[in-house]
Amino acid sequence: MKIVDSHLHIWSDNKEAFEKDQIPPDTLLTCSTPEALLTEMEKAQVDGALIVQPINFKFDHTYVTNAIKDYPQKFKGMLLHDPSLSPEMAVERLEELVLAGFVGVRFNPYLWSENKLMSEDNSGGLAVYQRCAELQVPVGIMCFKGLGLHFDDIISLIEKSPNTQLVLDHLGFCALNDAGDDAFNLLLKLSKYPNVSVKVSALFRNNGDKDNFPYEMIKNERFDPLLESFGPDRLMVGSDFPFVLETEGGYSGAIKTVKSWLNDDNAKAVLSGTAERLFGKWG
Repeated sequence: MKIVDSHLHIWSDNKEAFEKDQIPPDTLLTCSTPEALLTEMEKAQVDGALIVQPINFKFDHTYVTNAIKDYPQKFKGMLLHDPSLSPEMAVERLEELVLAGFVGVRFNPYLWSENKLMSEDNSGGLAVYQRCAELQVPVGIMCFKGLGLHFDDIISLIEKSPNTQLVLDHLGFCALNDAGDDAFNLLLKLSKYPNVSVKVSALFRNNGDKDNFPYEMIKNERFDPLLESFGPDRLMVGSDFPFVLETEGGYSGAIKTVKSWLNDDNAKAVLSGTAERLFGKWG
């Protein structure tokens, strides 16, 4: 059965290439190239991957662009939006990168200026979000510090552009703790919007120090309720390579864990169908 990894990153092994405050740890410096990723994908029987622009390169998309060009059957890209750009420049940059093979946009709310919202009227963020509806390019949102901080902003984005496909990274960052439980209740409320999907990715970021590989608590308390609320057609597997390499089970274990939670009725959608519906076919 076809498998598409909907969330991972790559970078070079050259420290000089990175933003000065965004150099990867030495343990991940040499194992995160496109070729290293392809080796892991082959071992895990993964057919394609969506490369999310890493913060290490900030808004310089050259490295990921070259990987897409070198391996077009295997890789697609999700660009990183620059909130400092004017609406006109932001949309122009979006369109340039879509032509270069990028099929999604990442909103990192922590790159916005303090007290600024992704959904602010007359902003580059909202202009890009609305243009993405016309281009049929999904927008992924990383709520690293908690979904609750961005819930109202996300609702505002949805209401201002209901035809844009919105994807939440890493189970919405709803860890197995009290704060994560509250956030998870908010995440389930988003299931009423048909344009919202969720990446079943970075399980290790959601264990709340309560659960360990192969994450049975995450399955029972996060994945199963998501499957019931969103359905398989709005969930997709992801690894968060290369960070997953430093966790028990590694890359293959992350993919196989989610695969083990599925059955004949929902496996195709979660393993590749949702990702290909949103981002296009691989291979």
